[in-house]
Amino acid sequence: MTYELLSRLGEFGQFCPVSLAESQELFDCSATDSLEFAAEFRGHYYKMSSQEKLNKFLENPELYVPPLAPHPLPSADMIPKRLTLSELKSRFPKCAELQGYCPVTYKDGNQRYEALVPGSINYALEYRNRIYICENKEKLQKFLRSPLKYWEQKLPHKLPPLREPILLTSLPLPGYLEQGIATSLIKAMNAAGCLKPKFPFLSIRRSALLYVALHLKAFNPKGSEYTRKKYKKKMEQFMESCELITYLGAKMTRKYKEPQFRAIDFDHKLKTFLSLRNIDPING
Repeated sequence: MTYELLSRLGEFGQFCPVSLAESQELFDCSATDSLEFAAEFRGHYYKMSSQEKLNKFLENPELYVPPLAPHPLPSADMIPKRLTLSELKSRFPKCAELQGYCPVTYKDGNQRYEALVPGSINYALEYRNRIYICENKEKLQKFLRSPLKYWEQKLPHKLPPLREPILLTSLPLPGYLEQGIATSLIKAMNAAGCLKPKFPFLSIRRSALLYVALHLKAFNPKGSEYTRKKYKKKMEQFMESCELITYLGAKMTRKYKEPQFRAIDFDHKLKTFLSLRNIDPING
């Protein structure tokens, strides 16, 4: 559609006013630029979902636009939106509703036990700040068009055994950590507890968190060899900086010592220690 046509779309935008009026369906016509099923009325353009809907609109257009239209188009935040895989991932740690089961299959199956079918992450959507995962494209379209029918449901107490591994991004945060990185995290926290790292000019808490992060990167089984080596070196450099505090604490005296009476590398390590103020310990 040209800019002029887009700017003259009626109150329903790209949604079919006939579908909304007759069955409260949000039929999005934006997938096509064709004006085959479009009509002009009172200086505005309206797009219909089919020839049948177009014929109905042309016969009595007043019935499908304000003030006689029975249902207004919901506000943007009340219109369901399909999520791409990257958008779904960015919603973490938000959980999928119904524990990832398809809301459309469950509702259309009269909410029977047999109708509990896991959804596919390729058919995810967001509605009223909630995430739903549908079984296939057809079920996704049904939810997008009739969200009020499918959005608010409750699972039975008894659930079927998983037919496939559950999507980690649909788990609550503790469950995600347990299933995804529990072993690696335990090792990293154990190492931090043994070494007790304290980076110059940083708090103990931040020092420990940075060490755990570096450890996870350095020993990530899914990371490349290059990435693991890179972060192992960063972790070693991080610990060398942490050890400066122990060294200087042991070598520094209350009274001033002439340079010739100091440990050979004392001045170098003291200079290195002072240079770490306001330095990013990871990228500095």
